[in-house]
Amino acid sequence: MPFAQSLKGNAAHEMIYVALGANQAYRGAAPLQTLNSAIRALDAAGVETIAASRPWRSPAWPDPSDPPFVNACISMRTDLAPPELMAVLHAVETGHGRRRGVRNAPRTLDLDLIDCRGLSGCWPGGLILPHPRAALRAFVLLPLKEIAPHWRDPASGSGIASLIAALPQSERRACRPAGGVLCAAA
Repeated sequence: MPFAQSLKGNAAHEMIYVALGANQAYRGAAPLQTLNSAIRALDAAGVETIAASRPWRSPAWPDPSDPPFVNACISMRTDLAPPELMAVLHAVETGHGRRRGVRNAPRTLDLDLIDCRGLSGCWPGGLILPHPRAALRAFVLLPLKEIAPHWRDPASGSGIASLIAALPQSERRACRPAGGVLCAAA
């Protein structure tokens, strides 16, 4: 299901939001193909995708000479608790060639749990919700706004439009629709 309908009001906080990103090919698959494969793998693991943003392109950070990222956001449903969901996200990353090492290095797949049913807090293993840096990232907020235009950051209470407006204009401009379609699992 490409670019599905958005949620309004409190319904936006009943959902789970995950940011996806990739800037390296994996087994011959381009980053967009990897994002689609990750969505299908999440569905196979019992995590239902409800909506998917368009793919977006953003420069690599902190080294813009690295390949640009393809980013997106999805909303999903699952009965899993946040730590169990993170374990599924990490397993899908590993299954798509993700090797943890240098922070912010190029990667085949990155899955970040942005918001889980509006929960705030820390869980064992270092999980912090909402994602502590999501509200500072154009490559998260712009795709998220497509599927959850009424989303509010559970930590600050700020709406997504004001969070985007607070970003440096150069970061907002650097993040652009990439073309192509993200598909939910069949």
